[in-house]
Amino acid sequence: SEQYEARFALVEVVRSPSVLLEGMAGSWLPIAVAHGEGRAEFASAAAAQACATGGLVGLRYVNHDRSVATAYPLNPNGSPFGIAALSNADGRVTITMPHPERSFRYAQNSWHPRDVGEYSGWARLFRNARRFVG
Repeated sequence: SEQYEARFALVEVVRSPSVLLEGMAGSWLPIAVAHGEGRAEFASAAAAQACATGGLVGLRYVNHDRSVATAYPLNPNGSPFGIAALSNADGRVTITMPHPERSFRYAQNSWHPRDVGEYSGWARLFRNARRFVG
């Protein structure tokens, strides 16, 4: 949209080597987005394709039917292949455009069922980080 946006989007956690996303593959979670310009950019379409098919994508923006979101507004920044997070090959480095730190407690959501407890699925990302560093 080329303007600052702060809202929620839906992402799928994709199987990847990321230590942060360990055990979360297959999850579909709302996540906070807060940006105006950031998106995954690659030197070439081939490089983007290599990440998308090479197992390095950790999160993808998805439509409400759970297909990959390729266009605004469900892909808020137009990132190719719906890429929302990437990991390096050994999983120790993960970069993400949306903000799991703004979504790990249900109280941070605009709505949630009353009986779900305190923490959303994103809390696992932080538990994984803590376990990884010892």
